[in-house]
Amino acid sequence: MKKLRDYEIGIAKLANKKHSYEFEMDDSFFSLFEQEIILGGKLLAKVELDKTESLLTLHFDIKGHVRLTCDRSLEEFDQPVDIEETLLIKFGDVNAELDEDLWQITPETQTINVAQHLYDYIGLSLPMKKLHPRFVEELDEDDEQDILIYSSGKAGDSEGDGNDDDNDDDVDPRWDALKNLN
Repeated sequence: MKKLRDYEIGIAKLANKKHSYEFEMDDSFFSLFEQEIILGGKLLAKVELDKTESLLTLHFDIKGHVRLTCDRSLEEFDQPVDIEETLLIKFGDVNAELDEDLWQITPETQTINVAQHLYDYIGLSLPMKKLHPRFVEELDEDDEQDILIYSSGKAGDSEGDGNDDDNDDDVDPRWDALKNLN
């Protein structure tokens, strides 16, 4: 059973250079978070940490699959995951999230836990509409039928140039009444 501390990186004694870490994520990883979207999965995260005097750069490379529930059939299926993200952590006065990809920690910080970052990156990579692979082909066919073609010309204008000066006969009489208000 995985615990959150299994995803900690001790940074206090690291030399200023690049360091590599690997984290395996399975069903027990996803059970650490209160959520019902990701049922489980099997992933490997390779984290490269580049430490300098004032900055930590973490490059995440996450590959594998997660188990989701199809929104259409409620069947479980495996969704492939292939993610590359970068997180910058700078040293400052307080611990704070300055931006989604920029954090600040105090120089006294001994460890950083990457579990929440891993989970967030995985969650953000998932499609909004979770469809079993057998429905994806149907969706592609439906999308092709729903194509809207834009034309700047008015209906019936075969040229499509939007120029209706030669068709003044077709003007709605209510517009003519409005022109007389000036």
